[in-house]
Amino acid sequence: MPTKAAESRKPAIRFFHKATCSTCRKARHLLEAAGANLESRDLGKQRLSAKEIDALIGDRDYRKFLNPRNEFYRRRKMGKNPPTRAEALRLMAAEPNLIRRPVVVCGSEIIVGFDEEALRRAAAL
Repeated sequence: MPTKAAESRKPAIRFFHKATCSTCRKARHLLEAAGANLESRDLGKQRLSAKEIDALIGDRDYRKFLNPRNEFYRRRKMGKNPPTRAEALRLMAAEPNLIRRPVVVCGSEIIVGFDEEALRRAAAL
């Protein structure tokens, strides 16, 4: 088990979540139990702007950040007819539930959604 001094030297993991999301709570618990140093941002209380979402996604496929469980996503059939990147950024900024959660940033790695193996690797860094 890492010491408190070792834990304080761990790089901070940026953790984007919603407090009401059970998947986010499960991911937070896993990361904290592993001793991760989290910098949290509740997307329900502190929304991301389109510019922040664009920077977060970078050159990754923006469609992986869309939440397929969201009602708006399903109603618009975004899986078969995805919005343009610009429209997706605008929509995610306006409706944070459209962002797949949690989003975990550890260095240059981004984990979108609950991926237990990837979260454990991130927490071990």
